[in-house]
Amino acid sequence: MYMETVQWFLCFGIIATSPEDVKIKILFCGICHMDLHKVRNKWGDSKYPLVPGHEIVGVVMEIGSKVPGSKFKVGQQVGVGCMVRSCLSCEECKLGVEQYCNKVVWTYDSVNFVDGSITKGGYSTIIIVDHKFVLKMPENLPLDAAAPLLCAGITVYSPMRYFGMDLMGNNFGLVGLGGLGHMAVKFAKTFGMKVTVFSTSPHKEKEAREVLGADEFIISKDLDRMKATAKSMDCILDTVAYAHFLDPYLRLLKTNGKLVTVGIPEKPLSFHARHHSIGGSTIRGIQETQEMLDFAGKHNVIAMIEKIPMPYVNTAMERLEKANVKYCFVIDIANTLQDEE
Repeated sequence: MYMETVQWFLCFGIIATSPEDVKIKILFCGICHMDLHKVRNKWGDSKYPLVPGHEIVGVVMEIGSKVPGSKFKVGQQVGVGCMVRSCLSCEECKLGVEQYCNKVVWTYDSVNFVDGSITKGGYSTIIIVDHKFVLKMPENLPLDAAAPLLCAGITVYSPMRYFGMDLMGNNFGLVGLGGLGHMAVKFAKTFGMKVTVFSTSPHKEKEAREVLGADEFIISKDLDRMKATAKSMDCILDTVAYAHFLDPYLRLLKTNGKLVTVGIPEKPLSFHARHHSIGGSTIRGIQETQEMLDFAGKHNVIAMIEKIPMPYVNTAMERLEKANVKYCFVIDIANTLQDEE
């Protein structure tokens, strides 16, 4: 299914770059859990044929005539995240949270309000995007390992900043050590926090401690350890993407502590409210995403990836559904998918 959608996109060719667009040669594209949900129509709104991919990195091929001359140059490393257009005039857009715009156009499987076309994502060779939604990638970071920053990175960075979960010396809890979770550990350690990982997978402890730098690792089914950790966390970020009870983690928070969820379970989460703050977050706007990329470049924060060729995508999707990836799949587009401009 996945390869067929990509081939469908390429056979129609690439449209010309309009005056405010940037044409990008895609080098790498990360695979996100949302891609899996969309391809398998788990939310019931997928539009086929569908080309996934919103963790896109590559180089500028062509710049539209109305793009400010100092903004981009041919050959520059750039990225495209989850959005490619919004109205730019509503209150949300003016506040820099374009993801909440009523007319937001997602990078794939979304109706472009300009011409009614359905957007196609990064599992392809070229993408053309309004320059306002093109991001500058840090030149010191490897592009393949930086690709997941465009979704996984901003998904955890934004709530950590917004909810004050970035204070040096604080006790930071992380629920779920996957693609999102391992990025959260990296950012938390960069912020100077003490990190405790809560996981159901004992085999992840060694790497969590020795590679990612987690200070503590607790199996969430170990009731004695969980009880001993009660009221010790200043904040907790929950990255789990399936329905689960929040109560065991709320008990870990100090009074007035914060728990924020960033996963997208298929069913609503349930909990009993206490004297805590409970919040949720998704991606953020272009300005904050660029801020995150600049921060990652300054502190050398990148994802741990498994780079794959395009023909492996079907297998990667099956493995992703089983959480059998460490920690993000990234497709090597340029070397494994023929250019058919």
